[in-house]
Amino acid sequence: MALLRNISNSFCSSFRRYASSGCTIYSLSSGHVKCGVSVIRVSGPQTKRALRAIVGCNDYEPKARQAYLKSFFHPISKEMIDRGLLLWFPGPASFTGEDACEFQVHGSLAVIAAMLDALGRLDGLRPAEPGEFTKRAFFGGKLDLTEVEGLADLIHAETEAQRKQALLQSMGALGRLYNKWRKRLIRCAAHLEAYIDFAEEEQIEGGVILQLTKELKAVRGEIRNHLNDQRQGELLRDGVRTVIIGAPNVGKSSLLNLLCQRSVSIVTEQAGTTRDIIETMHNFGGYPVIFSDTAGLRRNTADSIEREGMARAKKCLAESDLILLLTDAMAVRELDSNETVAGYVESYLNELDIASDLCSGKRVQLVANKTDTLSLEECHRLDKLSSILSISCHKPANMATFLNALEQQLQELCGTPRAEHPRITNTRYRQQLERCIENIDIFLRDYKPDVFPDMAIAAAKLRNSVRCIERITGHVSCEDILDVVFKDFCIGK
Repeated sequence: MALLRNISNSFCSSFRRYASSGCTIYSLSSGHVKCGVSVIRVSGPQTKRALRAIVGCNDYEPKARQAYLKSFFHPISKEMIDRGLLLWFPGPASFTGEDACEFQVHGSLAVIAAMLDALGRLDGLRPAEPGEFTKRAFFGGKLDLTEVEGLADLIHAETEAQRKQALLQSMGALGRLYNKWRKRLIRCAAHLEAYIDFAEEEQIEGGVILQLTKELKAVRGEIRNHLNDQRQGELLRDGVRTVIIGAPNVGKSSLLNLLCQRSVSIVTEQAGTTRDIIETMHNFGGYPVIFSDTAGLRRNTADSIEREGMARAKKCLAESDLILLLTDAMAVRELDSNETVAGYVESYLNELDIASDLCSGKRVQLVANKTDTLSLEECHRLDKLSSILSISCHKPANMATFLNALEQQLQELCGTPRAEHPRITNTRYRQQLERCIENIDIFLRDYKPDVFPDMAIAAAKLRNSVRCIERITGHVSCEDILDVVFKDFCIGK
């Protein structure tokens, strides 16, 4: 049938074109800094010849996946470069699926330069492009595209939660889920094409269409549940954009400095010190947070620079995920219930000239600063309100409750990575899954018992839903997507 004949032709064609280049690549795979040990990787059909040339023995036969202490020589001058470990990985049991080897040498810049020069003097070898080892692993069927992007995220992970999520994805948790949906959609499309091709000749029962629609509804429901994740995976991958807003001189810059444990923003007694957006990335309890200090907001000002600062603050607010609404504790000391807090937040936002739609769908946390100016009784009253957090930037030792509450909010926003429930980590995945549902919806909307639309159009919609999944995992040719995925990889990976 047409679907089964063409489902992977373009992907296979791309792989054949890529593999036919026959180039052997090499590069430094460890960091480009002085270190104790550096790893230089080689992959391709000429790997064993290169290995023999570097160890100075034309008939050398190393055993697979065993470490050998060897001397390494320049193939032209025959001078010894260094003495280190050699590992041989014959294909297809290697990272790339090709013959590959690693030279582990001392990490001085001179040794690395000499080794790279030695490899560059061999015929058939060339330096690897950024991400080319991983690209070969992808085209060799070692990784799907979600695993490739998980590996990239793992390389760039800065917090513990990011590491866990990226590791799960690089090990195929997300790819297995998408591949399961892909196979079910292919089966549905194949059954429909069989019905189109052979229904009259083979007397295939019309009930196959009813069964097909049940399966499509089930797949659609699972994908919708997957999409309904509050963007947890993306927030964990990219960082929770947390903006600190409030009136001038309420302590926004002081709070940012306390959260980051260093002097990020200028703090003075003069109101309106901060005019531009000051951003800093911070590892907060294992979760990545992008804190933004903003200009103080108020309704009227004659200062053109201050007006620009406020405009930028509102733009930053619109792009935020979590809002810390800072106020003076003196202004909220009389509040006595969570309902009165909600009313104060609404009036305070109006006072700051913040439109309600800027905060729509975002988590807003009211924070009362300068509690050192309150009486003990007033402090106790604020502490009893669950919807307000009270702090004093002049007494940072008393901020444990605030920090614990903020960490809890971050955990709720980002969730906990789990293999059994992998989350969407990339906007590209979300877009393709939404398009997949759109195609399934069109099919289900047009189908009615005893009245079926053009079968060829219906089959095309199902094929499109399959392709949407395949654009995520890389089962179809998608050069534009590959360029985006691999552009951020470092050379040597």
